This record gives sequence, structure tokens and C-alpha cells, in this order.
Amino acid sequence: MTWENILEAICSTLLMTTISTIIAYIIGLPIGILLYNTSKNGLTPNKTINTIIGTIVNIFRSIPCLLLIIILIPVTNAIFGKGSWSGNWYSMIVPLVFASFAFIARMVEQSLAEVNGGVIEAAKSLGASNWQIIYKVLLSEAKPSLISGFAVTVVSIIGYTSFAGYIAGGGLIVEAFNLGYYGTNELGMWLCVLFVVIIVQLIQEGGLFVSKKLDKRRK
Repeated sequence: MTWENILEAICSTLLMTTISTIIAYIIGLPIGILLYNTSKNGLTPNKTINTIIGTIVNIFRSIPCLLLIIILIPVTNAIFGKGSWSGNWYSMIVPLVFASFAFIARMVEQSLAEVNGGVIEAAKSLGASNWQIIYKVLLSEAKPSLISGFAVTVVSIIGYTSFAGYIAGGGLIVEAFNLGYYGTNELGMWLCVLFVVIIVQLIQEGGLFVSKKLDKRRK
């Protein structure tokens, strides 16, 4: 394994993770807000909507990523074409998004639920609309928790990229496994492991640092 191969594996991992995370948040963030707002203690309680959306989210959360890869083959083929399964990193984007958006939705819901009710009531007394409360109060107050959840989500998605090996999608984890399993290059395997650890630590520590900076309770 050459440095060129390692660089390619790093790029594949970062691209899969970054693009999947962005799309998953575009889907999961509004769903999480909706779950909170339609809950018993939300701004607009609606048991029916909350139950339906909650059930859908729970279903996707309960399906392992490997099964999602198989189930979503038709969707991936429709988006990227049948040839996308021949070792292309982007073929993992669809299953990674579906494996992550439900987790994000529940994480966002929980983060919003932790916001002090007194702050919400104060905003209501000042005549703030529900949208203003969501944007200027809930999301603002929940920033530390949301940032921590973001770091956890990204690390989880990096872990999910290990399943790319089943479709020859590549990435650092897949390369480390192949090199170690077949015993072709033990040094290359440990280099891949090292880079995975570095990336994960940077994300975790970065998320923790930003979360602490934004947490008013620590000031």
C-alpha cells in the first residue's frame, strides 16, 4: 500500500462522511424539531403526527446499516446508476444518510427538550411566535447539546463507512481491514488505523471544545 492509496482512502472517508452528514442533517434536523414541537410538552402538541413520525424514525433507527445498504440498492441505482456499486465511494451516501437521519432527529428532539421551560415561557410572554421561539430560543439555547450530538453523529457515520467494503467502496476502515485480514501490509493497516483515530479524536475534541464555549452554564 502506497501513500497515494492512503491519501485516496482518507479522501473517500472524508467525502462519504461529510456529504452524508450534511444531507442527513438537512433531513433529520427539521424532523427532530417537528418531533419536539408535536410532543406533549412541545409548542404545538399533536399526538397523531408525533406518533406517526416517531414510528417512522424508530423503524429506520432499528435497521442495521448493512441491511440498509441491501434494501436501498434500487434507490442508489436510481440516483447514481448501476455502475456506482463497482467500488465508488459515493455509492455509500444513500445508506449512510438513511442510517443517520433518524438518529439525528431523536438527538435534536432530546436537545430541544432539555431547554429550560422558563426561557420559552418568557419568550411567549413577550409575544414571540412559534417560529421565533424555535429559531431564536430553542435552537439557540440548545446549541451546546446540538454541537455535542453533531460530533457523536459524525463519529458514528465514520464507523458506518466500514460497511463500504461490502460494495468495494473503499475508505480507511475498509483498507485497514483488508490489509490486516489478508496480511498483505501490516504497516499500512496500522497507518490506516492511526489516521482513523486522529480524525475521530479531532472531531470529538473539536465538538467538545465548541460545546463548552457555547454553554452559558459553564461561564
